[in-house]
Amino acid sequence: MSATYVFKAIDLVGVQSKGELDADSKQAVNDQLKSRGLIVLDIAEKRSSKEIKLPWANRVKSADLTIMTRQLSTMVSSGMTILRALYVLEAQTESDALKETLVVVRKDVEAGLPLSDALERHPKVFDPLFVAMTRAGETGGVLDSALIRVADQLEKADALRRQVKSAMTYPTVIITFAMIVVLALVTFLVPVFAGIFKEFGGQLPLITRVTVAASDFVKGYWYVLIAGTAGAIFGFRKFKKSPRGREILQRAMLKAPMKIGDIVQKVALARWSRTFSALITAGVPLLAALDIVGKTAGNVVVEQAMDKVVESVKSGGTIAGPLKESSVFPSMVGHMVGVGEETGALDAMLSKIADFYEDQVAAAVKSLTAIIEPIMIIVVGAIVGFIVIAMYMPMFSLYDQIK
Repeated sequence: MSATYVFKAIDLVGVQSKGELDADSKQAVNDQLKSRGLIVLDIAEKRSSKEIKLPWANRVKSADLTIMTRQLSTMVSSGMTILRALYVLEAQTESDALKETLVVVRKDVEAGLPLSDALERHPKVFDPLFVAMTRAGETGGVLDSALIRVADQLEKADALRRQVKSAMTYPTVIITFAMIVVLALVTFLVPVFAGIFKEFGGQLPLITRVTVAASDFVKGYWYVLIAGTAGAIFGFRKFKKSPRGREILQRAMLKAPMKIGDIVQKVALARWSRTFSALITAGVPLLAALDIVGKTAGNVVVEQAMDKVVESVKSGGTIAGPLKESSVFPSMVGHMVGVGEETGALDAMLSKIADFYEDQVAAAVKSLTAIIEPIMIIVVGAIVGFIVIAMYMPMFSLYDQIK
């Protein structure tokens, strides 16, 4: 029965390496390592881990994947074999999730699979863009430069995500703070005033009755509130993951007010043009590149536009034609792509489009932040003010009666 063994070894020039191997015995591991020209330092059977792994804690971060890709490119360009480079990456990477994936990839490469096919078996870590560019690099004998382009693409995509996340941080913090304040007021402050109002007797103003009823519901049926919130979140996530729900939400986001729709469109265009440019530069066949760029665009409208582009190219048409007819692509993009097709410089033109829209996203995010800040302050003030007024209105009425 085979088991997993952890080993430490050095090569003839003194470079240390470590990793894992599946074998029937320690002797079998020792024989495998010696056949690679390694001097064995230590071999031990791997103990099963008793740690509880959370699903979200076992994801590979974009930054770790980018670093790994650049390291792999450097080692390949220096003449190191893919297999040996993977061993080194296993030993160096600090991400446990990425290390586990690299172990499986290395075993597949040892079994005779090309690197791109081994990567393709892990779609949650290596997306179709990563696999296609790696395969193109293998085919053209320029794997090192293809991996550099992959790393550049990952960095650009990560920078774009950070810009969008930075715009959402402020409103998220404010909304969370406002909800905590409202719950605290409704749970602890309103009941105190409600007890005083009962002693006074009489009819309370409508705004006060609504606030007291909300307080009674939160205190008496808090479990319903928690269950309802959890159910709504779960239902929304299920709806978002469904094909129909995904389409409805993404089309709605493109039409969202307060420049949100504008940002969503610019992000989709920047991602589309950057990915398309990287695929063409790497030498990926045009139809395969169009299929991949549609799947990785992150927007169903762009994906549907790419389906029409594929049909146009298959029938001998242009890429620019269907883009000009699509609602998500501005006329400037269609014309620039058309010029790129005519001049044979489509990759360079797409790169310029990506640069333009990435700058546009940065400017739009700043503008959105400037708009959101005063709106959020007004909303929080209005909510707190509503509760305060609701609590003090009966006191004003009582004061008028005393007078």
